Amino acid sequence: MANTPHGGILKDLVARDRPIHEQLLKESDTIESIVLTERQLCDLELIISGGFSPLESFLNEKDYTSVVENLRLADGTLWSMPINLDVSQEDIDNLSLKPEKRIALRDPRNDSPIAILTIQDIYRPDKVKEAKLVFGDDDIAHPAVKYLHQNVKEFYVGGTIQAIQAPVHYDYVAYRNTPAEIRAYFQKLNWTRVVAFQTRNPMHRAHRELTVRAARSRQANVLINPVVGLTKPGDIDHFTRVRVYEAIIRRYPTGMAALSLLPLAMRMAGPREALWHAIIRKNHGCSHFIIGRDHAGPGKNSAGKDFYGPYDAQYLVEKYKDELHIEVVPFQQVTYLPDSDEYVPSDEVPAGAKTLDISGTELRRRLRTGAHIPEWFSYPEVVALLRQSHPPRSKQGFTVFLTGYHASKKEHIARALQVSLNQQGGRSISLLLGETIRGKLSSELGFSKRERDININRLGFVAAELTKAGAGVIVAPIAPYEEARQQARQEVEKSGGFFLVHVATPLEQCIAWDRDGVYERAKKGEITGFTGIDDPYEAPKNAELVVDPSTESVAQIVRRIVLLLDQQGYFGDV
Repeated sequence: MANTPHGGILKDLVARDRPIHEQLLKESDTIESIVLTERQLCDLELIISGGFSPLESFLNEKDYTSVVENLRLADGTLWSMPINLDVSQEDIDNLSLKPEKRIALRDPRNDSPIAILTIQDIYRPDKVKEAKLVFGDDDIAHPAVKYLHQNVKEFYVGGTIQAIQAPVHYDYVAYRNTPAEIRAYFQKLNWTRVVAFQTRNPMHRAHRELTVRAARSRQANVLINPVVGLTKPGDIDHFTRVRVYEAIIRRYPTGMAALSLLPLAMRMAGPREALWHAIIRKNHGCSHFIIGRDHAGPGKNSAGKDFYGPYDAQYLVEKYKDELHIEVVPFQQVTYLPDSDEYVPSDEVPAGAKTLDISGTELRRRLRTGAHIPEWFSYPEVVALLRQSHPPRSKQGFTVFLTGYHASKKEHIARALQVSLNQQGGRSISLLLGETIRGKLSSELGFSKRERDININRLGFVAAELTKAGAGVIVAPIAPYEEARQQARQEVEKSGGFFLVHVATPLEQCIAWDRDGVYERAKKGEITGFTGIDDPYEAPKNAELVVDPSTESVAQIVRRIVLLLDQQGYFGDV
């Protein structure tokens, strides 16, 4: 593999021999296929574009082992991140995967063929070893370690790739440039020194200031190169972020900065990730790369300590700077001085000078409550964009998830709550009762654990979509299993609030209130798999409220739920 960036195997193929390219496209329709995951698609796009140069394929076992153990490919070339095509035993069996077999790799969004892989080897990785050496710890509090153990399949496939076409994107096409296109852009403008700035978050005035200072001190230009592939769970969506970058790029001195998007699936691997990012930016033609404090750090481990030291990433990249041929620019923290209305490096703040700052937590609070965000912190157009995507809670959707035994009166509470919330006004209120979902969405399902889980999964999906649209949603299934309820919570919380209410009516009281006689039929064996009789109910461990209609009225319970929503800001500022 070459030590200098290649032009991308897709570009090389098309430029060299178009008939071969057309032949590969036809072949892809006649051979077995693997539909890629989102991460695999990101990786493949950067392989074929040259962004991952010197890589030209997913790693075979020899290269994989060398990268994990030594931060180098088997031929000695510096490379810090294992890039793998993972498959399951079922994939191997169903597709008859073996060395020399050719497999089409397809885009999961539209089923189009991206490349053909000729298999070299299939091997089972040691995931614990990979976690410890690549991420520093086998702790699932690390998002990449969790992904490795819970999402990555048990085998890796290495081989050679023949590219067919790049993945098609429909968003921000003007900013999606290959490394070769970026290098050509720099050459056209005679940008010989370029500082790359990596980000997965919105940019504010401090970011603009530090990048301008970095560029001026190196007599360079700036490439804002944000990640728009997979980032850390919970990050702001890339659509919002790119709109912010478009706004802030206009605040740079004319001709200083450019914006280009990077379809990278981050691993949040700290030092190794920083080295990886530096190689990628070198491939894009950059001469300098800003590395921040705790660059690509995932936060704290299960013991409450940071996974990586604050400057570990800078130290590792600095160690290989002669081999990388790219200069590290340490992220210089800047502080706002209100008396002079300027940002200055933190180590240059005069003694006794007044300073101002807004933390990430405080910014989120202000967005959530609609509180003022001052212009010294962020530009008005940036704040307006963030408020569009992150309205205050009084304008956000939420889901109230009532769970309990049959005849626990959870349906009574749900209907009364709907009336009360409709009286409050401000958003539409949707009521999804268990029997409604069963009849409309899950009529073919029975009552095995698997089928119950599927039903709750569907319910969670519908609730999440309504929540995303800003509605208030009330759901009232039995939902006897903790795992299914947790999955519903995770789905809804991507878009709004989730409030689990355990309607903890004692089983004896539910039986007494059962006008349909289903409990008696279940006791006689006429109905099987009935929750509370011959099927378990797992009481919630993390309910926001626990209520009991046998000891308090429905009106009192509704009032408690409304008060909880009000306290959380869903009817106005907190």
